[in-house]
Amino acid sequence: MTGTTVVAVDGPAAAGKGTLARRLAAALGLPYLDTGLLYRAVGRRVLDAGADPRDAVAAEAAARALTPADLERGDLRGPMADMAASAVAAIPAVRAALLDFQRDFGRAHGAVLDGRDIGTVVFPDARVKLFVTASVEERARRRFLELQARGVAADLMQVTSEIRDRDAQDANRPVAPLRPAEDAILLDTSTLDAEAAFAAGLAIVKDRLGG
Repeated sequence: MTGTTVVAVDGPAAAGKGTLARRLAAALGLPYLDTGLLYRAVGRRVLDAGADPRDAVAAEAAARALTPADLERGDLRGPMADMAASAVAAIPAVRAALLDFQRDFGRAHGAVLDGRDIGTVVFPDARVKLFVTASVEERARRRFLELQARGVAADLMQVTSEIRDRDAQDANRPVAPLRPAEDAILLDTSTLDAEAAFAAGLAIVKDRLGG
């Protein structure tokens, strides 16, 4: 990196990292990239083709064919998209295909990026690294309410089970497993609303950036 400011925001599903990262980017005047959308879009492309998201050949082809328009799709959230994204994210060829895109985005003007391996793989030299987490129960409650707000029928117990399955898949994949970077600051949002999480996150970032 050449003097650009990169803030890495990692964490498990429904921990609030996306909302926090988006607001941090606005406050800092930096571009924002939800890297999870890249994997969701790849997963959707694979599903659209009638293929299995665990199929490495199909997933790599989808990743290399990805366009900016794919990130604007309205069906990139929900249980099916979640599991497809997690499956393609475990495939080394997919991660390699998307790595340059993420690094080019961050290096151009600096950025806030959120995902699952920003601080460990994509930008291990990021000036600030946050690992945002919350209890499984709280993350499931948030996801359940999010689905309800979108008019999607959901069962809290099923959502909780899906969150646990996603955590296990992300943490145990052989490539870039979900884990905090050694120098990441842990931010547990279990008892924080969006405003409190933003205030805490911004304070951490400003302290690390020296004001």
